[in-house]
Amino acid sequence: MGQVNRRAVLLGGAAAVSAAALSSTVPSWANARTLAAAPAIHDPFQLGVASGDPLPDSVVLWTRLAPAPLNPDGFGGMPDASYTVDWEIANDQAFSSVVQKGTVTAARASGHSVHIEPVGLEPGREYFYRFKTSGYLSPVGRTRTAPAAGAAVNQLKYCFSSCQHWEEGWYHSYKGMLADNPDLVLFLGDYMYERKSGRAAADRNPRRLAFTEDVTTLAQYRARHAQHKTDADLQNAHAMAPWVVVFDDHEVMNNWNGTASPATAERKAAGFQAFYENMPIRSTAKPSGASIRLYRQFGWGNLARFHMLDTRQYRNAQVTDPSGTTGPSCTDMRSTSRSILGTTQEAWLLKALETHPAKWDFLGQQVFFATRDGDGNKATCESPDSWQGYEASRDRIAKGIVDRKVPNPIVLTGDVHRHWAADLRRDYFNHSDPVFGSELVTTSVTSNSDTATDPSSTWLSHNPHIKYCRGKRGYVRVTASQTQMRADFMTVSDTTEYDFSKVVLAADRSYVVEAGKPGLQRV
Repeated sequence: MGQVNRRAVLLGGAAAVSAAALSSTVPSWANARTLAAAPAIHDPFQLGVASGDPLPDSVVLWTRLAPAPLNPDGFGGMPDASYTVDWEIANDQAFSSVVQKGTVTAARASGHSVHIEPVGLEPGREYFYRFKTSGYLSPVGRTRTAPAAGAAVNQLKYCFSSCQHWEEGWYHSYKGMLADNPDLVLFLGDYMYERKSGRAAADRNPRRLAFTEDVTTLAQYRARHAQHKTDADLQNAHAMAPWVVVFDDHEVMNNWNGTASPATAERKAAGFQAFYENMPIRSTAKPSGASIRLYRQFGWGNLARFHMLDTRQYRNAQVTDPSGTTGPSCTDMRSTSRSILGTTQEAWLLKALETHPAKWDFLGQQVFFATRDGDGNKATCESPDSWQGYEASRDRIAKGIVDRKVPNPIVLTGDVHRHWAADLRRDYFNHSDPVFGSELVTTSVTSNSDTATDPSSTWLSHNPHIKYCRGKRGYVRVTASQTQMRADFMTVSDTTEYDFSKVVLAADRSYVVEAGKPGLQRV
């Protein structure tokens, strides 16, 4: 199967209105300022449209003007001028019932990105949206608002993914998500990569970066984001449902942290700015230099609440990998003064968990939460880049969940390029310690793990809380109801094969958690 035509109306099959037909006329909904005097441009909607951060009365609508997305100056082929962009949101795909419309300026200083935050929308319903500028009409996007706080909700279906290196494969996972037709998509980090592929079998990488040097400047971050966004399947997935996104490390630099970061303040500021410009996130996340506020919460009626965390920006520096030994590194990893969230974010999360407005609490974050222990010896330590590297911080959150009697906590994780499913305990070395929740870890969309091996039976005997591991590419599909949560671990047979008719995409393993009964049950 070839890639979907980028100019198609994404959710109905009807052909999009051609740019040529639009160039000589202005639709009745468009503001006349659309045709303000500015240098002429070709089709500027090469990066598609997106929506995100849904609230009961609002959702972010996004696009970025870029007629030549891969231009090395980072401006996507846009002249040094501001452009007026008309937008509208409607009850139907034909836009016969427009509920809101307006005009906004796309400025060069923000990479000609557009973030619209309409308010006064109806809760828990579907909408369609589009943009127009310089005689060109964007693809149509579909979105939805969250249900009202406390509203009775019987079911929520969402998908979550992470880690999509451009060079390392085709984004077949998003074809699966389109077929799943979820209400919501979560992306948990490494949306783009600041460096070229490190695969040993580099000749198997099916596509190439426009430039291979590590990105360090705002122009380079913008261009690298743009290249990832030119993928048709990714664009279609953005246009089908609202997304809630957080970053991890590769949006800036591998393994950066909040203190002794190898990334300079200038580099972080550039990475944060490009991330904001290219994501459907609210103006509350607009960065201020080397600072960006990404941790936030979203409710889905009385069924679900999402706590989106930032485990990168405020963390103490990672210790040197102790590789299963004892010594100073282990002492540091267990220090009560260290945090992976920072004191402010920790307090914010624990405060929120004091109330239980929804059946399920989902913690969307980046790195492995449960312990992965190689030798069964509590005195040794490993995995300093995960929550294991911040044991006291992890225990404060785990204790807070238990003490606050959070009824159904589920941690959602990315980062490690393999599917994992695990139950959560306070003490992972006491195999009879009560289970208080579960962790679902999504593998990568494309980012490879060629050298990884699946755990041995000996390794698993040290970690009976871990139920599943699979080294394939894919995503996780979650269906939550008032009685249970089901997680389907979707895998793609081959991301280096372009022809989707030769690819198998299916659920490799499925688990449920019954409401009020912590622990994964295989189905």
